[in-house]
Amino acid sequence: MSLLVVGSVAFDTVKTPFGEAEDVLGGSATYFSTAASYFTDVRMVAVVGSDFPEKHINFLKSRNVDVAGLQRASGSTFRWKGEYGYDLNEAKTLETRLNVFETFKPTIPETYRTSDVVFLANIDPVLQREVLHQIERPKLVACDTMNFWIGGKKAELIKTLAETDILLINESEARELADEPNLVRAARIIQKMGPKTLIVKRGEYGALMFHADGVFSAPAYPLESVFDPTGAGDSFAGGFVGYLDNVKNLNETSLRQAMIFGSVMASFNVEDFSLNRMRSLDYKEIESRYREFRRLTFFEDIV
Repeated sequence: MSLLVVGSVAFDTVKTPFGEAEDVLGGSATYFSTAASYFTDVRMVAVVGSDFPEKHINFLKSRNVDVAGLQRASGSTFRWKGEYGYDLNEAKTLETRLNVFETFKPTIPETYRTSDVVFLANIDPVLQREVLHQIERPKLVACDTMNFWIGGKKAELIKTLAETDILLINESEARELADEPNLVRAARIIQKMGPKTLIVKRGEYGALMFHADGVFSAPAYPLESVFDPTGAGDSFAGGFVGYLDNVKNLNETSLRQAMIFGSVMASFNVEDFSLNRMRSLDYKEIESRYREFRRLTFFEDIV
């Protein structure tokens, strides 16, 4: 099992209607790695500044995340500040300081270059492609992106998608990328760009998977307490890709199971700020919630 993630490690300051947290651990690679670590071993490539405390690195190590690819640069770590209203599907960005992340050029350690599975978190599509060209014949490539890259570097993004097996994005990104308001038609257009499988993240409404000619819908788990949705999409991706790396299978059954495990990890993530809930998570809780998802969506056929 060899899962490589390339993305960001950051400090987040977040305010929601249910509380706030200042300078807590965040970043796409951090959320992804933590979620995926419950299913497989993870190799991380990212950059942090000289202000990044050792306790956070020790936490990643405690989750069996290989941090040999975590670069430490002179300067400050990437910082993001955001606020959510009662519509928890969308954050209002108050401040972004890229700091050392602005000049991040991912260099893949020699020992990582035989990774079987690669997840390209939300970074410049040119950098995503440069990462891929440092890997020896990966068996599965999954990636994320955002409206910023779709609007500003669409041609480069399409080149990257041509080398991608799975794309995970939200509804508005899917429509913008395909230039098509109908989500189903948009999905078919995106699949022709390269990714055989498209995952559309829909926040509190769950997620959709478009694979081959079929569609699979996974609901969001109904929670009594939702504190912070930051990192939910990356936690979903970690559960999804981590499970696929664990089972080493890309058939329809495994993909559907991976969708539910992704939803499970996202549901745990939003129950507290930062990675607090996933720090204390036990795999038995993951299995239990997976079964609850199954009961949630089960119904008898008509006779």
